[in-house]
Amino acid sequence: MIPKKKIYSRDTSTYEQKSVSKRIEALFLNNVGLVVTRDQIKAAAKNPLTGQDPENWHQRLSELRTDKGYTILSNRDWSKLAPQEYCLPHTKLRAKAAKRVIPSRKCWKAILLAADDSCQWRADGMVCGLKNGAIDPVGGGTVRLTPDHLTPHSIDPKSDPDDASHWQALCGRHQVMKKNFWDSASGKFNLLAILQASSRASKKEAYDFLKQYFSTN
Repeated sequence: MIPKKKIYSRDTSTYEQKSVSKRIEALFLNNVGLVVTRDQIKAAAKNPLTGQDPENWHQRLSELRTDKGYTILSNRDWSKLAPQEYCLPHTKLRAKAAKRVIPSRKCWKAILLAADDSCQWRADGMVCGLKNGAIDPVGGGTVRLTPDHLTPHSIDPKSDPDDASHWQALCGRHQVMKKNFWDSASGKFNLLAILQASSRASKKEAYDFLKQYFSTN
């Protein structure tokens, strides 16, 4: 359910939970139904002891959706939200996939070796190539490569933790961007995720196409 009105949170609290994910989760739970901004999320996620800005906070936000089952709206889901605005409309958790499998340490070393310690994201014939420890010129922050299932977890949660061919190394920005849009191994598309991430104009174009399709078939 989308809130009837767009009301901004004025939360400036300091969150002291032990992890970035827990601090972001606490921010949303303290502001159910209210709009929180990117800057508020970054402030809440900041290390309360060192004051260090969080790395890959957007990936932790994505995990609250995928791993914990929270419905966190963005401008892809609610047209009144501007880019970098988010809203947790309720606290009901969706059913989620089984616990994620991660590669073994030996396998992860093999993945990084094959990737030349750089992000393997490919799109339109281009490879990201950002190195571990570099500064992300788009998202900011230090690049921290993490393992990604070639076949999305939602399709196959049982990727072999000892087989490097089941995995790729991605930077945090491209981990979030992938969002299970497609299965890199088989080419199977997740059309609902693609439509969700599309602009309002693209959604309208798809809607018009489907209306025409189903009116003649």
